[in-house]
Amino acid sequence: MPIMTGSTMRCWPSGPERLRRALAAFALCLLLPLAALAEGRIEHAEIVPGEEGYVVNADIDLELNPRLVDAVNRGVSLYFNAQFVIERDRWYWLDEQVAERTLNFRLTYNAITRSYRLSVGSFHQSFDSLDAAVRTMQRIRNWVIVPAGELKLGTTYRAALRFQLDTSLLPKPFQVTTIGSRDWTLATDWQRWSFLAGGPQ
Repeated sequence: MPIMTGSTMRCWPSGPERLRRALAAFALCLLLPLAALAEGRIEHAEIVPGEEGYVVNADIDLELNPRLVDAVNRGVSLYFNAQFVIERDRWYWLDEQVAERTLNFRLTYNAITRSYRLSVGSFHQSFDSLDAAVRTMQRIRNWVIVPAGELKLGTTYRAALRFQLDTSLLPKPFQVTTIGSRDWTLATDWQRWSFLAGGPQ
């Protein structure tokens, strides 16, 4: 009786196919942290002429998770910042960055007075509740970005704004804790739009 032997061979994808799959997996790894990062959104943003120059008004929807609420109630100061950028297209070279500004917030709790304090630069305001302090922080009004004379009238510019928790200013032990933790990753995506200097917004 003849002896029959059989063999199986695993079908591996070709070189280009392997490369395509590897790139897709790499892209997915990059996108997952970004998806986890965007925990809020900018509901409205505009840049308009003001008395001292062009100003930004924005409404931000960002909710503190239980981990952050617990941290601030235990006396840990939370730091946030709003980042704003103005750019202008240049056909002959890289885009010109006209202005880059950062607005810093500090949120703290005073156990003695049982009140929350929101600091924006040298300005301070106290609140009876954490919700009230957070809502105030998320309403940006009349933030001076650039003097009016620095923008050319009739020129179109691109604006970008985002808001985020800044863990780099936390105490060192907390900075170690925040690495790779979604609870400490709180931010909006960049909100981008175009505006005409000196024109209707």
